[in-house]
Amino acid sequence: MPRITESSLRNAALAHLARFAATEAGLRRVLGNRIRRWARDAEAAGQDAESVAAEVAAANARAAVIAARLVQAGAVDDAGFAKARARRLLGSGRSARATLAHLAAKGVAGETARAALGQEDVPDELTAAVILCRKRRMGAFAAGEPDPAIRRKWLASLARAGFDGEVARRALRLARAEAEDVLAARP
Repeated sequence: MPRITESSLRNAALAHLARFAATEAGLRRVLGNRIRRWARDAEAAGQDAESVAAEVAAANARAAVIAARLVQAGAVDDAGFAKARARRLLGSGRSARATLAHLAAKGVAGETARAALGQEDVPDELTAAVILCRKRRMGAFAAGEPDPAIRRKWLASLARAGFDGEVARRALRLARAEAEDVLAARP
């Protein structure tokens, strides 16, 4: 069974970055998965568990160094990742709260994620709520006037999406022309 070398880890990291945008933590996670898969295969091939554990520890240290080097080289940019992902998520109707949770799951630091949400070209909460209303044909984008039960379902849907009550009510109160204006004014 071949050992995990620094060059094989670097090649795996570059192959991943060629296909996907990633954070430093996400890249370390990908490399860690590769190392764990190698360890499982090595133990199945009959290698000594102690030597496999030592190799895994060394490979994890090499993976952290490789990820740090790629950050220094600019190939991995957590702030750029957060800004692009926040713009995409908010632009598709996700709330700021849901976007922050998504970025945290991807390994973006909280401060970096909040800074990405504060960018000028990122839609605000009301715009994101109106986008979601348009996608789900709620509020101004619904066919006809809803009864109170349907309106409560819409509010619940927006709440589950992470929008606070005031933003949800404002988005649902907008007339069709006002909602179109909000969408037209988005960054």
